[in-house]
Amino acid sequence: MNHPVDLGKDDGPNSGAPVDTPPGNTPPGAAPMPEEVRRQAEVARAALTALRKEVAKTVVGQDSVVTGLVIVLLCRGHVLLEGVPGTAKTLLVKTLSRALDVGFKRVQFTPDLMPGDVTGSLVYDNRTAEFEFREGPVFTNLLLADEINRTPPKTQASLLEAMEERQISVEGTARPLPDPFMVCATQNPIEYEGTYPLPEAQLDRFLVKLTVPVPTRDEEISMLQRHAAGFDPRDLSAVRPVAGPAELAAGRAAVQAVHLDPKVAAYVVDLCRATRQSPSLQLGVSPRGATALLATSRAWAWLSGRDYVTPDDVKSLARPTLRHRVQLRPEAELEGATADGVLEGILAHVPAPR
Repeated sequence: MNHPVDLGKDDGPNSGAPVDTPPGNTPPGAAPMPEEVRRQAEVARAALTALRKEVAKTVVGQDSVVTGLVIVLLCRGHVLLEGVPGTAKTLLVKTLSRALDVGFKRVQFTPDLMPGDVTGSLVYDNRTAEFEFREGPVFTNLLLADEINRTPPKTQASLLEAMEERQISVEGTARPLPDPFMVCATQNPIEYEGTYPLPEAQLDRFLVKLTVPVPTRDEEISMLQRHAAGFDPRDLSAVRPVAGPAELAAGRAAVQAVHLDPKVAAYVVDLCRATRQSPSLQLGVSPRGATALLATSRAWAWLSGRDYVTPDDVKSLARPTLRHRVQLRPEAELEGATADGVLEGILAHVPAPR
């Protein structure tokens, strides 16, 4: 399945129930949320949910990808977007930044790109006879690292500190990055000649990997009709801010209050351990991957209108959260296996709690 979140008919705002808890009841052991905090959380959820409608003004048929991006923002993570050229990956992130009313910068990664071109560097000022720091494009809220696998590992690594520590270090001085901060890196699933594949350690830094699908026939017809009517993808004046850093902060606080049943936690661990024992995989999911799956499941539960995580939440986020953290054995690749297919089989065989 291409979509990052399985928005099935049973995944509505009031669907699902915590393990061993009747629908509508507060899960055992969950502390009640203060009324003011609950009210702020509801406002934030409505604003963040409205993002999909706002982004759809310029980008057709990518609602699920937008939901995935919001989940990553709520988890303070980073995202790897993969899709063929022409699927509006750049336009999608740019429109999202406008709807969120946050800063956006784009860097085209090329073989000659240097680390200082991303992070910034010290520049000598003749007027003061001193070196001053000139900020690079990484000092923004949403950084689009376009075709990240086309630049050498040295430049790729320049993003690692920014992604993990939310800062960059130049000449021994740490400089904090703005909040929120998210790296949206894109890579092309074709044309691998002349590229530098991301090492497993760097792939693991991305919270999720989202596949940006080609629009359906009806969506593509709608897109062409928009262009025939005069739509200009460079003009985003129709997109208005529907959320901002305040709503995002309230949403993050609410996600941290989402209840996790011990049985669901054990289910997350069992899924990740099953990847380490799969005969089709030579690299399974690390403990960091397990914590990532927990984080994205809690965020999706909250966006769905619940304050508890269900096994279905875990299943919905397993593929986008884990697909880039596993590595197929060569013989499995020769037989046509895919990471998503192996994960699908694991989800089918690991028993979920009831």
